[in-house]
Amino acid sequence: MKFISLKSRGGNYLVVAANIAWLRTDEDGQTKVGIVGGEALLVAGTIEETAAIVLAG
Repeated sequence: MKFISLKSRGGNYLVVAANIAWLRTDEDGQTKVGIVGGEALLVAGTIEETAAIVLAG
C-alpha cells in the first residue's frame, strides 16, 4: 500500500494512492480529490500540482 501526502488548509492527509478516483478544480486554487468508497477531500494547490504529487508519489 502506497501513501501520498496531500496538504490542505484545514490539515494534511495521507491518502492511499490506489484509492484516488478523480481530481476536480475547485475554488481559490484548490482541488477536490475523489476517493473510492469515501467523500472527496479538498486539498491546497491546483489540479496540475495535485496530479504531479499523485504521479510522483
